[in-house]
Amino acid sequence: MQNNRKETLLQNLKKSTAEWTSGQGSLSDIVISSRIRLARNMEGIPFPSRADKAELKNIFELSKQVVDKSSLFRDSNLLLLDELSSLENQFLVEKHLISIYHAREKHLYRGCVFNQKETLSIMINEEDHFRIQYLLSGLQLNKIWEFINQIDDEIGKKVTYAFSEKEGYLTSCPTNVGTGLRASVMLHLPALVMVNRVNDVLKAISKIGYVVRGFYGEGTEVMGNLFQVSNQITLGLSEEEIIDNLEKVNQQIISQEQKMRKNLLSESKSQLEDQVWRAYGILSNARIISSAETMKLLSKLRFGVELGIISYPGLGTINKLMLLIQPAYLQILSGKELSPYDRDLQRAILIRNKITYSRERMCI
Repeated sequence: MQNNRKETLLQNLKKSTAEWTSGQGSLSDIVISSRIRLARNMEGIPFPSRADKAELKNIFELSKQVVDKSSLFRDSNLLLLDELSSLENQFLVEKHLISIYHAREKHLYRGCVFNQKETLSIMINEEDHFRIQYLLSGLQLNKIWEFINQIDDEIGKKVTYAFSEKEGYLTSCPTNVGTGLRASVMLHLPALVMVNRVNDVLKAISKIGYVVRGFYGEGTEVMGNLFQVSNQITLGLSEEEIIDNLEKVNQQIISQEQKMRKNLLSESKSQLEDQVWRAYGILSNARIISSAETMKLLSKLRFGVELGIISYPGLGTINKLMLLIQPAYLQILSGKELSPYDRDLQRAILIRNKITYSRERMCI
């Protein structure tokens, strides 16, 4: 019975579309998504890395009770990661529902709570007892804070958080102590990359307490000209100050990207058009293609849509493709494990079908 439930949840996730890929929200031509994550722990219980089996089970069972009884979680589900294969865990990473660390850690009673729109996910027994995450398309940090604050308060009704009047929320990693809040914005910055300005921008923001990561967060590389900018400081500032400061920093980066886009359109429009249409041609005709090459080409195609050079596929379709073509997701869609070569074949078929469908819809 439990296995059937797990299979049903995974099948639903395979078919579902995460809200953050919609291409909607403020400044969605540059901002893919915004995210806030809160780190929380229960008072009197060791952090997951030092907790015993009974303590980890206690955290998991308590999480299940909160999800079952609170109206805030009425459209949410809970998965026990211990029951999933490594491929299924990686699929959840690619869905941005869990971290790479959470997928690969081997201790018992690791869980994931997620809602139908995949805006909310809660990692249970990751580095902390609870890692609460909320994710939306575009630049929407303040709206996310409203939602995640409610969820945090709801869990706090059932759980006594580990908290110090002096230090704030106590977390497994000292860099999260204080608010326990990490906010991030995923930016598409092809213009800054093309004019070799992106490194200067990223170095400048690193000097004032911000960090840049790749598509899947900490420990991952930048691909497809996608940069995740987040705060490093969690202590000494209020949640609202952290969010406000991060938004201001991202607005500055966005302004520079917009300026470079305008310059490129003015000075190098033909070259831009050539790159965009070449990317479209390869993606719509390739028979074998890797995920790395696909991400580069999708970035160029997205840039073309953002600049109005090409009208299809839409931003939402491109965002979804960036997920669907990832190795684990592709195998989950196929219903079986695939060799690297077979993945490259299936990826090309998937892309051709999606782009052809998008073009046909635009022509109706």
